[in-house]
Amino acid sequence: MNIDLHCHSTASDGLLKPGELVARAAANGVEVLALTDHDDLSGLAEARAEAESRGIRFVDGVEISVTWERTTVHIVGLQVDPEDPVLRSGLESVREGRARRAEKIGDALEAAGIPDGLAGARRYAENPNLISRSHFARYLAGSGRAPDMKSVFRRYLVKDKPGFVEHRWAALADAVSWIRASGGTAVVAHPGRYKLSKAEMKTFLAEFRDRGGAGIEVVTGSHSPEQYLEFAGVARELGLSASRGSDYHGKGESKADLGALPRLPDDLNPVWRDW
Repeated sequence: MNIDLHCHSTASDGLLKPGELVARAAANGVEVLALTDHDDLSGLAEARAEAESRGIRFVDGVEISVTWERTTVHIVGLQVDPEDPVLRSGLESVREGRARRAEKIGDALEAAGIPDGLAGARRYAENPNLISRSHFARYLAGSGRAPDMKSVFRRYLVKDKPGFVEHRWAALADAVSWIRASGGTAVVAHPGRYKLSKAEMKTFLAEFRDRGGAGIEVVTGSHSPEQYLEFAGVARELGLSASRGSDYHGKGESKADLGALPRLPDDLNPVWRDW
């Protein structure tokens, strides 16, 4: 089956509304789809209704921002209960931190001679409760501060640049516990993106597993073919299940389209096996 368990809508930093995202997935032949917006559940109902109308099996999901040993990592929750009070409360606390970070990014950009950064980012965000660096990047690229979003990040929004703001997200133990409390399955998103040594990665993944985490993304739009093989090996070694997801945000901003990735290696235990 064509299964895509990681994508984003305008409820966080995607470019398509939840229903539009599902329609694109359907056109691409996706049969099982999870919407995993950053730290927010508000797009799930619309996406689920559209998926039902198109005969797609829909998976309620979320992607939680986590700080582990000073490194930002992302934990995807799959098959979560959007009404679970523990999960909702935890995500609300993360969004409150996001709002504070957005204000600080705006202040930092103003100090660098860009006085309208936060107001500009808000114009690119359909969900006023979730302002991300992508919204700042879209505004800065659109206003001519840089030729494209990648250039914006390099010039303004990464460490040691004018708009970078250090921030502590949720603790790993908390994120996993929120997902599990809602009946969901915790999966490490795109592990190949994190600037961790091999030893640090194994330590991180072992802690994640020991706290109740279940899987890692092996085939993802953020990985190279070589990383597919690397993290397939990690999944085997640590006894983690494997997931597949495009991490689609929108045309022109994503390396992989919805449902366009290769299959998982046949010997891996897919995270959806028991669904």
